Amino acid sequence: MNLDYLNDRQRKAVLEKDGPLLILAGAGSGKTSVLTTKIAYLIKEKGVNPKNIVAITFTNKAAKEMKSRVISMIGNVGYDIQISTFHSFGLRIIKENCEKLGYEKNFTIIDSDDSLTLIKKILKEMNIDTSRCNPKFIKNQISSCKNEMVTPEKYQKLVNDEVSDITYKVYKKYQESLLRNNSLDFDDLLVKPIELFMKYPAVLKQYQELFKYIFID
Repeated sequence: MNLDYLNDRQRKAVLEKDGPLLILAGAGSGKTSVLTTKIAYLIKEKGVNPKNIVAITFTNKAAKEMKSRVISMIGNVGYDIQISTFHSFGLRIIKENCEKLGYEKNFTIIDSDDSLTLIKKILKEMNIDTSRCNPKFIKNQISSCKNEMVTPEKYQKLVNDEVSDITYKVYKKYQESLLRNNSLDFDDLLVKPIELFMKYPAVLKQYQELFKYIFID
């Protein structure tokens, strides 16, 4: 595989096969090029199974660009590589293990607007005036809790005023409603796989053995 278009440090990064590797460089300096070339090199020169590789980035646009570059280098076998955003990767894991998480296979993903609408509905059912407790504030609090792996039960222990008490009650009802309606929100796409791995070590081991090469751009 021709690596002549890479500089010395880029080439060294591509040829490094085992163990963790951090590539630190400024914007437009070729980090993504190094990652995609490294993926192609592992498959073409080292015989790595494409299904043992996962490449994660932050936006759909970046993931699409990365996949396009890899396919241009190695052909259709590139479609076997998991190249996606964090959320899409989480969704794959949830789809493959939804029943263990208490969801049916036809679960739905609600967007940010739907989340806010649900929170407003819960506040109305609790007879709480939205002028007294801002639904967007509660939505952000719930999102923060999820990203910190703070469940409603854990959050209850942090309640110390009226607003946090309302937030706890809404958060609890919000989660119950999602599960009852076989729905997930965007934060769940990141959180549920972690919950799955914590509850089922054997499932975690399965993915650890599958994804032997992990790239994060």
